[in-house]
Amino acid sequence: MQSTDKRPLNWLFQQFQLKPGKPAIFSGLRSLFVLGVPIGVGIITGHAAASAIATMAAWFVGMVNVDGAYRQRATAMIAATIGVTLMFVIASLVSSHLWLAVPTTFLVIFIAGLASLYGNVAASVSLVTSIMFVISLARFASYSNLSTLIQQSALCLAGGTWTTALSLGLWVVRPDVPAMQIVANCYLSLSKFVDLESQRTLNPNARQQQAEQFLQAQDSIIQDLTAARSVWTTIWTRQKGTNLRGNYLLVLIEDVNQIVNSVVALSELLAIASEHQLFSRLQKEIQQVIEQLAIALQMLSQAITKGKNSPHLGDLDRSVEALEHHRQVLRSQVLNKTINVQPDSYSDLINLEKITASLRKLAQQIHTDADIVTDLIQGKQPSIAQRDISPPAQPEQTAIIDTLRNNFTFDSVLFRHALRLALITTFAELIASLLQLPRGYWITLTALVALKPNFGGTSQTTVQSVIGTILGGIIGIILVLVVKNQLAIAVCFLLLVFVAMSVRSLSYSIFTILLTPAIILLLNIISAGGWKVGALRIFDSLAGGGLALLGSYLLFPRWERQQLPAQLEKTIRANLAYFQQVIANYMHPEQNASADSINMLRHQAALENANANAAAQRLFSEPRHIQGEIEPVMTLMVYIRGFFSSVTTLAEHLREFSGDYQFVELKRLTDTIVQVLENLADALRQGQPPQPLPALDSYLEAIHNQIEQLHTARLLEIATNSHTLTPTLQAVREQTPLSTELDRIVNEIKVMHCVIARLQQ
Repeated sequence: MQSTDKRPLNWLFQQFQLKPGKPAIFSGLRSLFVLGVPIGVGIITGHAAASAIATMAAWFVGMVNVDGAYRQRATAMIAATIGVTLMFVIASLVSSHLWLAVPTTFLVIFIAGLASLYGNVAASVSLVTSIMFVISLARFASYSNLSTLIQQSALCLAGGTWTTALSLGLWVVRPDVPAMQIVANCYLSLSKFVDLESQRTLNPNARQQQAEQFLQAQDSIIQDLTAARSVWTTIWTRQKGTNLRGNYLLVLIEDVNQIVNSVVALSELLAIASEHQLFSRLQKEIQQVIEQLAIALQMLSQAITKGKNSPHLGDLDRSVEALEHHRQVLRSQVLNKTINVQPDSYSDLINLEKITASLRKLAQQIHTDADIVTDLIQGKQPSIAQRDISPPAQPEQTAIIDTLRNNFTFDSVLFRHALRLALITTFAELIASLLQLPRGYWITLTALVALKPNFGGTSQTTVQSVIGTILGGIIGIILVLVVKNQLAIAVCFLLLVFVAMSVRSLSYSIFTILLTPAIILLLNIISAGGWKVGALRIFDSLAGGGLALLGSYLLFPRWERQQLPAQLEKTIRANLAYFQQVIANYMHPEQNASADSINMLRHQAALENANANAAAQRLFSEPRHIQGEIEPVMTLMVYIRGFFSSVTTLAEHLREFSGDYQFVELKRLTDTIVQVLENLADALRQGQPPQPLPALDSYLEAIHNQIEQLHTARLLEIATNSHTLTPTLQAVREQTPLSTELDRIVNEIKVMHCVIARLQQ
């Protein structure tokens, strides 16, 4: 769970921190070329003002946020091109009559706000078309005659078409580049995820502080996996059959999912082991293996991105061999009692053996993926055994009209947001027109961009936008006063756009700081304005940000505190379904559910965990008098995630579970756990305290007694069967991790019960 530092100075600095990653240099260069051509043509031909229409259209279409296959990008950019042209035409027709412009503004912005119902791409397209409408209404649009309107609309259409053609130039040459890149991103995120676990292993005392970053990285991988599956499906499922590259990429995508599960289970095992004496004897070797795993995953990502053969993994193999050797030495010392250990050291030894086996399997998995990457790059037939991996299941598409009908109610957050957005934008437009404010449309634009479906998002975007505009406005004023040559101004504009678009994905605040002077310079290219343009930009940004905050607070607010219980209920039920399926496989190993069904339930639980985490973050951004008590929410999220990790560990252990030996009280314990979780979900839905906890510890005590008997029996037979796989040894290996995770699950449920009881008070 991400914590939020509320100290003003630290909070302010957080708004300008760069996200992890590299600047999108290619995106910056593309933007440079996209805008440079129409501006250059306008300056050369002496029609700079007319070229501004094409420049604006080209810019806005280029800002459509689409990560996916070329077909997805093409669809979005063509829609944006048509949208900005249509908005220009509509604005031209109504701009001369205030009585017509005001209701048209409301209707256009309301419809654009509802576009969010159909996903992020539709929301991105609707935003740029809305911006084009507002700017055109105030700045460019003026219906004098039909021929002028057709000419200007053609310029608008040409600008969007130019951007679309330039952005999709590689489609024919390498149609699967987006899929390759997004799979490479998955492995890069996976490398960072594993590296965080390495840092936690190095310093077990700081696990609590590093847990936040670990969970964020886990959520990031889930999002990358979802995006990768979507892109793969878009490219290949419309074909009659996938090609060789498609098969390779699908296997790599699903292997990322498997590695994530293994690392989550490994993290659980390490958390348990780090509390005991023997762990320190292998801590260095374990950490070295995890570090090499992270390095190997990063090299795989680079190989996929650059189209090179997979690297040599000798360092990884040597670190695994070193760990195996030291574990064998430690095992001999413990069994021969040549070192001073605690009475339960045999249980610790089993756990360390489990950790070593898990790391060895992870290394083998990476070797397999390295072979796949090599075959993928070289276009060879598979050098490894074929695996039966089905294409990812796609959710059923709801009809457009059904989605709209279902959300055309005040119970819908997005409907309320669309209405709020339309009212505030129309009010800002009306005030600017009645008061005849110079460049008053900037007030409207700031409110339009800053308003989000929730108050937290609105306040964060407003602060970033206003502060970024103030700083950027100062930079713009200085540039206007210093740079007088029009060509030099154009060069400064293009450089600012290049840097702004390069860092756009890393920091919205810095993007705004750089974009503001670029806009000021562009307006000075189009028409005179001087430094006053920058001063007006700052004033209008403050006014628009204030309107956005007032609108978000006063107009139909739906506070996160009211919605959070429903999300938490949904999250608990998703984790419960995952737990039930995994435990059913333990109870009836002969009727094991397929790995696909467990993976589906795991993925759904992981998504709901990420959604609940995002909801909690939105809660932190709301006014203090509305938030309520935050600490219980944070605690609940931590233990729900802990429960998920424990269940994932059990799911991974299923691969080694025969079911020949069963705990007597396992069914009664797990049935009781299910009842408790169902009651916790019901309590959140009904807003009532949960029922008292049943006696979970009595079932655990019976399981502990059985484990102690198994360990005692195994220690007695070690003298004669130290290396032979006996039924007792198999039972010890299978049941010790199960007993440990059941302990942790019961503890996690106890805390969840206590926190929910506190929340319901």
